[in-house]
Amino acid sequence: MTSKKVKISEVKINPNNPRLIKDTKYKKLVKSIQEFPQMLDIRPIVVDKNMMVLGGNMRLQACQEAGLVEVPIIIADNLTEAQQKEFLIKDNLGFGEWDWDMLANEWDTDLLEEWGMDGNWPDEEQEEELPEEKTYIPVFRFEVTCDTEAAKNKLMAELLMKGYSCTEDY
Repeated sequence: MTSKKVKISEVKINPNNPRLIKDTKYKKLVKSIQEFPQMLDIRPIVVDKNMMVLGGNMRLQACQEAGLVEVPIIIADNLTEAQQKEFLIKDNLGFGEWDWDMLANEWDTDLLEEWGMDGNWPDEEQEEELPEEKTYIPVFRFEVTCDTEAAKNKLMAELLMKGYSCTEDY
């Protein structure tokens, strides 16, 4: 695997990445990158040999919006196609849980929220709330046919950036 900085225009958003960050959380990610771009050097975007993102799709989009010209990447050129698909999912899994009491008592919660953490801080005076009822949200699907894989990739990337989910069926 090779690590280096490249022009942001060389890196391609992966239309097959099922993980999205929307609205407020996305804005917090952009702000985080603007305020602390060194974080990207510590946790670069992972790409395949064709410069397609395997890990860091939303970070790449946020970097573009933040106006970065270059981004640090790691080229994972030693993964099989199956390993690349596995990486797409495993890179986005969160196995741990937050210790909310520790965060509320030992950290500045305003800073944590500024850094992008959703504030679900325990409040001793607050009564335990009942969970909200789940509501059904309809899902609509449609099929699009493209002449080339490049056209398909471009369209999928555009739709993903607008918040839609895309899948490929062959």
